[in-house]
Amino acid sequence: MEKIVVFVNDAEHALHIVQPMLPGSAPTHWIIVATPPTLTRHIGRWVSHSARQQWLERWSGELFARLEPVLREAPGSKVEKMMVKRPLVEVSEKLKTRLGAVRFLDARRPKLGKTDEPVSADQPAAEQSQWAYPVAATAGLSAMLTLAD
Repeated sequence: MEKIVVFVNDAEHALHIVQPMLPGSAPTHWIIVATPPTLTRHIGRWVSHSARQQWLERWSGELFARLEPVLREAPGSKVEKMMVKRPLVEVSEKLKTRLGAVRFLDARRPKLGKTDEPVSADQPAAEQSQWAYPVAATAGLSAMLTLAD
């Protein structure tokens, strides 16, 4: 049985990546690794630790509820769920030692102007585009000017 570890921060984006792999596939052991979005440093002033934990549980519950039924469609497939904190390279190394031969799939939604940390030591570094912010600012200003007319 093939083992695939899927790093996810958004269920819809992950489904677009994973669904083409599902039709006609052999039974697979899926490990869904939820990587919650990082909260800004100012959140700590207004939100208690218990409220953050409740939000993380609700967020991960919705994510797992959306992905798990789709991954179980192939007969004989297993789904394991986990929510992790960073650094992801250490998480992937622990999974590799626990599971043996495993494939990693990075299905996280990219953020504009921000490079995500790699999920394994073998993953090549993503190159940062120097045009990400200027293009986003220009597009936003163009939309504002269009709406103002």
